Amino acid sequence: MSGGLTHLDEEGSARMVDVSAKAVTQRTATAEGRIHMSAEALDAIRAGSVKKGDVLAVARVAGIMAAKKTADLIPLCHPLPISAVSLDLLFESDGIRCTAQVVTSYSTGIEMEALTAVSVALLTIYDMAKALDRAMRIEGIRLLAKTGGRSGDWSAS
Repeated sequence: MSGGLTHLDEEGSARMVDVSAKAVTQRTATAEGRIHMSAEALDAIRAGSVKKGDVLAVARVAGIMAAKKTADLIPLCHPLPISAVSLDLLFESDGIRCTAQVVTSYSTGIEMEALTAVSVALLTIYDMAKALDRAMRIEGIRLLAKTGGRSGDWSAS
């Protein structure tokens, strides 16, 4: 492998990693991110008065759908049998925090699915509320924790 990167072959070409010899274990991943916005946009979302509809309900469904479609979006991701996706959207003083947890029993991790769920949920909020605040800022998308697999458990500090 080139430089220890598992998605490159000996010649440096992209490849999908062969996980057929890896053990199937239960794996979870939790990711988070937030969208910063104006008080006007935040109040409209909280009040349910955004013209496009229920922003949080649509964002939650979009995040869940995105987790299920990650392999279609990220070229070298394996399609995984997802057992569960939960997506929480919490109001903060100047925006909304999104946290997603995704679970599978498979032979490779589910971190990309959790990160994709958060990303698409936040992009959906932006799309639905952009008429109120085009300067919204999506930030801090990161993996918080993962469990299972050969490398074991991990959590952000």
